[in-house]
Amino acid sequence: MKIKPLPPMNSLIVFEAAARHLSFTLAANELSVTQGAISRQIRQLEEYLGKDLFVRANRNISLTPTGMQYYQTIYRALLDVAQATGEIKKWQGEQQITVATTNAMAALWLLPKVAAFQREHGEVDLRILASDQVTDFRRLDCDIALFYCRLPPAEMKVTRLFPEEVFPVCSPGYLERTRDWGSPEELFSRTLLYLDESQRDWLTWQEWFEQVGWSNIQPRNRININNYPMLIQAAVNGQGIALAWGSLVDEYLENGALVRPVDTVLRTPASFCMLEPLNRGVVPNSVKLFRSWLLEQLPGQVGEKGLHDGS
Repeated sequence: MKIKPLPPMNSLIVFEAAARHLSFTLAANELSVTQGAISRQIRQLEEYLGKDLFVRANRNISLTPTGMQYYQTIYRALLDVAQATGEIKKWQGEQQITVATTNAMAALWLLPKVAAFQREHGEVDLRILASDQVTDFRRLDCDIALFYCRLPPAEMKVTRLFPEEVFPVCSPGYLERTRDWGSPEELFSRTLLYLDESQRDWLTWQEWFEQVGWSNIQPRNRININNYPMLIQAAVNGQGIALAWGSLVDEYLENGALVRPVDTVLRTPASFCMLEPLNRGVVPNSVKLFRSWLLEQLPGQVGEKGLHDGS
């Protein structure tokens, strides 16, 4: 939806400077224009609004009540724009890296590892952008992207990080409460934790059951959660059984927060991948450094063996 009504945008910058200084002359000096240009911009804004913003008395000016209220709003808005602009400009240097990924990979796989990278390479600033709503990987404004891919995206450099291995997990306490339920049908007929269907790229419980040969299972209760790290936390809290992706929950399995109630594992052709733009020109040394370090964190250090160019 179009944002409206909006005044002439340049006049807002002029108004903010004039209101802050309470002087057209000082505003003109700050903006490197003439005092007449400031007066014309202010008059244009006042005509657009249909209200006077300044009281003009000889060589002095002051804000009207409307002008004061408008100044407070415009000042906050321009400050937000300036801060957002500064954040973007901050990440344009040689020693900055922007990594785009999902909330799941950020929280469960990447963030637990990056502290070690920062200890080794304190001169490099790392920016992590987490989103579960990416529909076109080619439009990502980042140096490196880490995403789950059923099919490798075209027109990108794709490095396979680890394969998709999917299995159920629950808390030790939950498993103890269901120990008398001997068969898979009995075990999984209780409470299952579902990732919301808006996250359609992820394997569903129904797909998992069908592919492991248990298609007749119907849970008595289900809890839907639209965020995978929250879903895993619900499993840790003993609220039900969740589908887990290998490598994302390794830490929870190692420290005993989660256990596997059955040994069944579904392995699919899908993978978690590192994605990079093709033909992006000179790659900064900091990005090369982080990329190499990232590959060293993989089981078996697959490195460039998993590399292919999507085209």
